[in-house]
Amino acid sequence: MRMRSSKKIYLWSASLLGTLVVVALVAGLWLRAQIRGSLPRLDGQTVVEGLRSAVKIERDAEGVPTIRAGNRQDLARALGYLHAQDRFFQMDLMRRQAAGELAALFGPPAVPLDRESRLHRFRSRAELALENLDHAHRDILAAYTGGVNAGLRDLAARPVEYLLLRNDPAPWRDTDSILVLYAMFLLLNMDYGSGESTPATLYHTLPRPVADWLFQAGCEWDAPVVGEPYASLPIPGPEIFDLRRSAEGDVSPGGRVPAEQRSPRPVDADDAANTDDATDAADDAGSNNWAVAGSRSGHGRALLANDMHLGLRVPNTWYRVVMIWPDESTGDGQRHKLVGMTLPGGPSLVAGSNGRVAWGFTNSYGDWIDLVVVERDQSPGSTAAEPARPPFDYRYRTPDGPREFGRETEIITVKGAPPDTLTIVTTIWGPIVGADPTGRPYAMRWIAHEPDGANLNLLRLEMARNLDEALAVASRCGVPPQNFVCADSAGRIGWTIIGLIPQRTGFSGRLPTSWADGGRCWDGWLATERYPRIVDPDSGLIWTANARVVDGEMLRRMGDGGFALGARAKQIRDDLLALPAPTELDLLAVQLDDRALFLERWRELLFELAAVNAEPAGATGVRQSDTANAVSRSDSATVANRTEFFRLVRSSWDGHASIGSVGYRLVRAFRRDISKRIYTWLTAACTRQDTLFDFTDLPQREGVVWQLVTRRPAHLLGPRFATWDEALLASVDSTTALFTRAGRSPASRTWGERNTTRIQHPLSLAVPPLGRWLDMEPRQLPGGSHMPRVVHPTSGASHRLVVSPGYEQDGIFHMPTGQCGHPFSPFYRAGHRAWEEGRPTPLLPGPGRHLLVLRPGSVSGE
Repeated sequence: MRMRSSKKIYLWSASLLGTLVVVALVAGLWLRAQIRGSLPRLDGQTVVEGLRSAVKIERDAEGVPTIRAGNRQDLARALGYLHAQDRFFQMDLMRRQAAGELAALFGPPAVPLDRESRLHRFRSRAELALENLDHAHRDILAAYTGGVNAGLRDLAARPVEYLLLRNDPAPWRDTDSILVLYAMFLLLNMDYGSGESTPATLYHTLPRPVADWLFQAGCEWDAPVVGEPYASLPIPGPEIFDLRRSAEGDVSPGGRVPAEQRSPRPVDADDAANTDDATDAADDAGSNNWAVAGSRSGHGRALLANDMHLGLRVPNTWYRVVMIWPDESTGDGQRHKLVGMTLPGGPSLVAGSNGRVAWGFTNSYGDWIDLVVVERDQSPGSTAAEPARPPFDYRYRTPDGPREFGRETEIITVKGAPPDTLTIVTTIWGPIVGADPTGRPYAMRWIAHEPDGANLNLLRLEMARNLDEALAVASRCGVPPQNFVCADSAGRIGWTIIGLIPQRTGFSGRLPTSWADGGRCWDGWLATERYPRIVDPDSGLIWTANARVVDGEMLRRMGDGGFALGARAKQIRDDLLALPAPTELDLLAVQLDDRALFLERWRELLFELAAVNAEPAGATGVRQSDTANAVSRSDSATVANRTEFFRLVRSSWDGHASIGSVGYRLVRAFRRDISKRIYTWLTAACTRQDTLFDFTDLPQREGVVWQLVTRRPAHLLGPRFATWDEALLASVDSTTALFTRAGRSPASRTWGERNTTRIQHPLSLAVPPLGRWLDMEPRQLPGGSHMPRVVHPTSGASHRLVVSPGYEQDGIFHMPTGQCGHPFSPFYRAGHRAWEEGRPTPLLPGPGRHLLVLRPGSVSGE
């Protein structure tokens, strides 16, 4: 009986095991079929409904397509087809981000992001923007949308990301391309007015001379193309602002501050900006571009260089392409040929060359958002004058009389959970986004909220025949305003702002203000002829790097939205001036310049500190004795750590942000530490006044900090420290402590250890084990902040482009990750290594390896 029972168990187990093997085999075959079925079609023929004639798509070894179509609409349809096949999940995320619809795909964790985006109601704004498009652009957009949906249908299985998420992709709509444009507005322009609210808190809390000093518009690092660096404002004297006696005196213009609030909060080692890794999220990013006139170049042709820096992710932001179609206006066999980058989700070339004009962008940081102070109606019969806070059950003042606040309700669909409801409070100027320190609401006026703030006029750049036409088109493009640098085939170069510029009346826009009396407003858009422009400068050079480009009236018209520090622009300018006759390879070398010139003076400061640190106790001289007293109070371990710190700063430094440099990393961390200490002292009252106050919204901090660490005014030293040398040594100590955690030696803490790329797919961020298949391999890279080669673990050059219009065959192009977003595509990582290494690779695609023909016809009759 036991034998028969054992035999039954054995047979049952064998049967179960066999069943499991069969199920696993079937599941594996099904999964393999799904993965293979979601790969893009590369060869053969397929029918795409709506085409007027056949379109040929040839791909090279890296998957870069060349599209040859009979007309622009067919080309747009083919581009949509390719975007859907290679990058649909990326497109879907962008439209969902702008519309606030991520939670419908990812569930409750995405609700906060959706609530933030829904404030702008971009889904409904996209409908208005679509209605405002001219007929030609609507036709091209409709063709693109048809191509997207054709490309999605032509996949044998849904894109692999939806397989993992257990969702089906929703079809593309015309308005979704407008949403993708809005997503770029959110990425490039959106700060929720912090560039105005932060300085507003400064002026509300601190004496005006102090606020002016902290909110300077520039410093000695400025390198505008037109104008000179700004002179630093003088340090406010102790009679205006004295941190050493603030416990007894008043440092606020609004009356005496209670004693318990007047002393700046002490800065401990763990409290300062001493976490080199924790501050990575705040790494200084940036984009670069410049142009060299034909009169200055090595071959007599104008050159354009562009490397836009964005967050690095898989797949990359941009999609490379060559687009060719006949010029129907001439009838003489001429053709249009566009070379460069597109944004998946849109039908136009973003940056590149049309053979006659080449163009590129950097974020401009002009003033494109205004905070409007909303005033309570105080007329007879109005509600009681109490603080203007929610629930906004009172009337507010407008030029046309009192108004009630509006309310808009947004319902957010949440996968696996009940819907979320968001109520948006609105005014005639825009939604309520915050309040000033007295509780008065801020409404936000933003060009992206305007009915004509977004359009497809970028398509008109494709037809620009020369520099003048390109500059004129730029002023009518509804895109996030950017520095637009271009060069043409006649050897000319120019700069302007691409995007709509508000015409401000009655105010500068630098600080929040009330628009209630009608004296301050936006009066339409700046006229084309009034746009700031630089055309064919005598130097033969134009450069931008997110910093101030111009001064005077041109600057007043575009406003100051928080220009970046000018150190990167200055290094680029000086690099270009040093080139006697540059060619394409020379400009690539400038893009890859990783010399740490910005930190040289900080390193010299540390040498001075090391020298006085070596003085014995009791040495003469103010600074020496200050340091000796500080050292005498330190234990021997601290002295030894400082000695090692200074040794590494001197010995492990090659003048670059190189991966093997310890000195670069130490100097960088020391500067961040002392900078944050100083601003924490100076703005402590602002932090108490406004819990959202963030001094990092003041981009020109370097000038103030350098004044203090070199001139060392006693009245602006944090009360915790007796001397400036003591404060500086405290930053040395906290930096050393950071790099000796867990028994580590500072000598092993190279820049490459920290500057290791983390280029991840959105799904691996949520499910880390997927990173093995989805992410780029981590790689230590040279480069850092405040230099042309801006590289950080999760941000850097989203592309590198160098081109002379009409000579694209000599051009250079880099792009991180690869052309296709499918992890099992041979093009998923193609080209990534060249981007990492900075190896010159051609702008034009190589020989064709694949040929796909899209034929007109009806899908139903296929």
